[in-house]
Formats: sequence, structure tokens, C-alpha cells
Amino acid sequence: MSSRIHYNACPVCSAGTIKEALLVKDHSVSGEEFSIWECSACQFRFTQDVPDAASIGPYYQSEEYISHSNTSKGLINRLYQAVRKRTLKRKRKLVQQQTGMGKGQLLDIGSGTGAFVDEMEKSGWRVTGLEPDSGARQVAKDSFAVTLEDISGFFQLPAEQFDAITMWHVLEHVHTLHEYMDQLKKLLKPGGRILIAVPNYTSGDAGHYQSYWAAYDVPRHLYHFSPGSMEKLASIHGLKLLSCKPMWFDSFYISMLSSKYKHGKTSLPGSFYQGLTSNLKAAGHLRKCSSLIYVLGK
Repeated sequence: MSSRIHYNACPVCSAGTIKEALLVKDHSVSGEEFSIWECSACQFRFTQDVPDAASIGPYYQSEEYISHSNTSKGLINRLYQAVRKRTLKRKRKLVQQQTGMGKGQLLDIGSGTGAFVDEMEKSGWRVTGLEPDSGARQVAKDSFAVTLEDISGFFQLPAEQFDAITMWHVLEHVHTLHEYMDQLKKLLKPGGRILIAVPNYTSGDAGHYQSYWAAYDVPRHLYHFSPGSMEKLASIHGLKLLSCKPMWFDSFYISMLSSKYKHGKTSLPGSFYQGLTSNLKAAGHLRKCSSLIYVLGK
């Protein structure tokens, strides 16, 4: 049996109007090239012939993969760490704003090394953090004294248990996309909110860097969302897109990585200029931001 997944129709809307959009190299681990296809019906993009869930593990084996290692190695990761405290507070405030609650019950899926779980627990939230990587769970325990659970228990959680469910740059990694969306809806309390952050391939920095755009991150990123395709996915599962929130720092981080991939080393002035340019274009049209947080409700 093949360990690669080949789609003959769109993974979101099932339309057969799909074709190759571009070839992208895995700059982080393997050096392999992967094909990204696009659906003309819903503007969803996906990585074609991606490794299946049982065989994708080796593509995550990089000591610089920050969501699993909490590393400060390298200029880009040091800058990432420097701004993380501010972004964690913004995420907490956004959850509180969108739910209308100062504290409540939260499910965080793909918790990485536990920084966001730690932020929310310190604010009085009761948090269930799920993380598939055992090494990241250990880093969470060592760095933040946070206990994360294995993600294998996700589909066994009780229905209507959570006031908020968060996935910070996680949904693009999930092989069972529709099963996850169904479960998210099932786990949400009435009036609760789901917050999903993913890169936006319709952004200005994506348009500039094209196949070098770091947020394609093949093959780890199985899917590549536009606002329209996220709205379509939500509606298929009986969820409503309530709002889109920008993640302004992401354009700079992604541009630094993209600059490195394109030129062999990071040009700080050039990548800062591209990140700023992308944000300025998105200022008048937030759905063009480099990454977006989609707020969903039943």
C-alpha cells in the first residue's frame, strides 16, 4: 500500500476542478520537492502526494523545529522567542474577548511546548492541552511545569465540554481534516468559540516569495488556506465564520525564513521590508494578512 496520499478531488469541497499551482521544496528536513494543487471552486490549496500519517514523522525531525523544541538556536528563533510573550498575551485577551469570559474551560490542540497553556492557566482557565510529540510534552513539563496529554485522546473527550477551543497553526498539519472539524463542533459548549490560526496563501508576502514562501512548509503543512476556503470548510460542518483576526508579527517571521530559503541566508532589511509591505497592504483588507485567526461558532 502506498504511503503517499493522492487526491483526485478537493479535500474540502470535493470538486474535481483541481490542478497544480506550484512546486515547493522542503527546506527544513528532506530537500524533497512537493507539488501544491489548488481547487478553482473554493480556492483551497493542498499538498499533493503527501506522506500519510504513519510515514510523515521523519519530516518533523529537526532540532530547529521550534514548536517541538522551544529552541533559541539561530537568529530567527531568537527573534521569535523575543516577541512570543507579547503574542501570548494577545492570544489570551482574544480568547477572553471572543468568549466574553475572564476564565473558563479551554481545549488547546497541538500545544507544542506548552507556552500558551501556561499563559491561560496562570489567568485562571482550566486547560486541557493536547500534543502528539512526546519530546514537546517533556519540554512543557520541564520549562513551564505544564502537563500535556497525548492527542490520541482527542476523539474520546466528552461533548460540549469547552468554552473555547484553540488551534494555533495546527489544522494545516491534521490528516483527518473533516473528522477533526466534526469533533471540534461536538466538543464546543453552546455559545462557545473555536479559534483557528493558519497561514494565508493569499497574503502579500506569499505573493512575493511564491514557491519560497516559508509558510507552505511542505510536507508538514498538508493544507494551505484562503479565507474563502476556511469559510467553506466551516459551513460544511455546520459552523459559522464569525470574524477574522490578523496576526501581524507572522509576516516578519515568515519573510525572514522565506528570505533564507530564497537567497541562502536571511536578509534582515529585505525581509523586514517585505513583512512591513505585506502588513501595510493588509491594513485596509485584513483578509490579506500573512496569518489569520478564524473565529468560529455553532
